[in-house]
Amino acid sequence: MARLNVAAGQSAVAVTPVPDGLDESGTRLWESVAGEFDLDVHEQLLLLQACRTADLLDRLSAEAARGRLTVRNAKGEEVTNPVITEHRQQSLVLARLLASLRMPSGEEDERPQRRGAARGSYGVRAVS
Repeated sequence: MARLNVAAGQSAVAVTPVPDGLDESGTRLWESVAGEFDLDVHEQLLLLQACRTADLLDRLSAEAARGRLTVRNAKGEEVTNPVITEHRQQSLVLARLLASLRMPSGEEDERPQRRGAARGSYGVRAVS
């Protein structure tokens, strides 16, 4: 990580450079998160995957805008365009990646330590 002095007398701030290969949405996401938070290596990897997914969603959206919502499959049946289906799946991936980064909701000052599982946290079961 590079170090950048903001002003004379202030301590250095860690700056994580934008990884190569990201497009507009990925770059904006990286800068907004990495510029705000000091991320561990595993969090940087999660963020990188989220940025790549955001860029892929842009490409899928552009492709969907050029095509039809439905297409004919090999059997001749009209089905949802695979681009639409993939876009939905990648949207879920992006949501999960961002949730695993434990970003604050905007009202909190710090990142939450943990998020509960879908069914809540699992405790120790009492032996009877």
